[in-house]
Order: sequence, then structure tokens, then C-alpha cells
Amino acid sequence: MATLYLVSVPIGNTGDITLRAIETLRSVSLVLCEDMKPARRLLHDLKLEKGLLPLNEHTEKTASSEALELLRSGKDLALISDAGTPLVADPGQHLVRLAIKDGIRVTAVPGASSILAALAVSGFESSSFLFAGMLPREKADRLKRAKELAARSETIILLEAPYRLPQLLDDLVTGFGESREACVALELTTEKERLHRGTLLALREEFRARPFKGEFAVVIRGKIHGGRIRN
Repeated sequence: MATLYLVSVPIGNTGDITLRAIETLRSVSLVLCEDMKPARRLLHDLKLEKGLLPLNEHTEKTASSEALELLRSGKDLALISDAGTPLVADPGQHLVRLAIKDGIRVTAVPGASSILAALAVSGFESSSFLFAGMLPREKADRLKRAKELAARSETIILLEAPYRLPQLLDDLVTGFGESREACVALELTTEKERLHRGTLLALREEFRARPFKGEFAVVIRGKIHGGRIRN
């Protein structure tokens, strides 16, 4: 029976890829990727030559149909994202659902995750947390969602596009309040890794003064209830 492997790849440092991930990528017939450029770079670094099929928000349905036919014919495939663990705030769910419905084996090859890495280094409670993905695109919806999240007692983790950190911090200050503590984790696992901790207001002012464009995650302390923090 063919297998669809969901292979986690590094979030910044190539050395973080697992031995199993390398062996899996070496063994499959084709690699499904979010974007061709980072996928080619990864395979080049690993000294692997594999065919690539882009599966992203523009090609998800057609690529999923093509992949399903290959799986039905007995070919093993690997699905990777640009960085980290596939399907987490990334395309691929449609293919996984089709494969499961068709009785095809789907298995994960775990590894790096920017979400868990950011949570671990934030210093906030990690026994209970909520990964909230990205805020909606429309301003009113973003603020509504931020206010909903502000009421949660768990630690909150958010991602956003590399150029949207200022907008995100603006919306978080409005939704969570100026004094809520947070950690902005930049370029995790790379030589440029930086961690900025403080209130949302202080972080907003810091990044207004020194704009940043790149990969990041924001971790926010949960709401305080009854005089103590219940994240």
C-alpha cells in the first residue's frame, strides 16, 4: 500500500532535520511542496534529487487530485511545507482528507515546529496553550478575533506573514490591552534568532522604531483570573 508522508522540515537551521525525514525524502517517488524555491534549496542541501509538485493555495485542488492518482498507483509521496510541520497554517488538508477517504496510509514524520519552539522560549505557561493561527485579513474581523482571544486563560500563539508584524502588534494592543505580556520570537533556530519580551505596547513601540521583516511568532500570556495567571 502506498503511503503519504507528512514530513516536517527545518524552520531555519538545516541541521534540525531528522534522520528519518532525510530517509523518507530519499525513498519517495515525488515531493509535494508549498513553494518550489525553498523545497529545491532543502533538497540541494540534503544532496537529494526529487521531482517536485507545488501544492499551495492556488494549486491545492488540482495538485491533490494528481497526487491522489499517484498514491492509488502505489507510489509513496512526501508532503512538506516551506518550513516546519506541514498542514499547520499551511495547505495540504484537502489531500490528507482525500487520502484518508480513499483508504491510503497517511503518517507523520515529526520534527521542527516554530509554534512549539516559540512557546518553549517564551517563558509563559506551556501546560495549556492555544495556537490561534493568523488573525483574519479584514480589520474589523481582526479586532473582533483579538478581543475574543484576550479573554482566554491559556497562553496564545499567533503567526503572521513576514511583513505584517507592525499591523499585528497594533491589533493586539487594541484587542488585548497595552499591558498584556508577550514574546516576539524572530528567525527561530537561525543565527539571527532574537527574542523580544515585554508588554504589547512596549513591543509595538520597539518594532515601530526598528521595523522587522522576516519569519516570526508571537506568544501572549493568558488572561489573569482571580488575581493569578491561569494560562
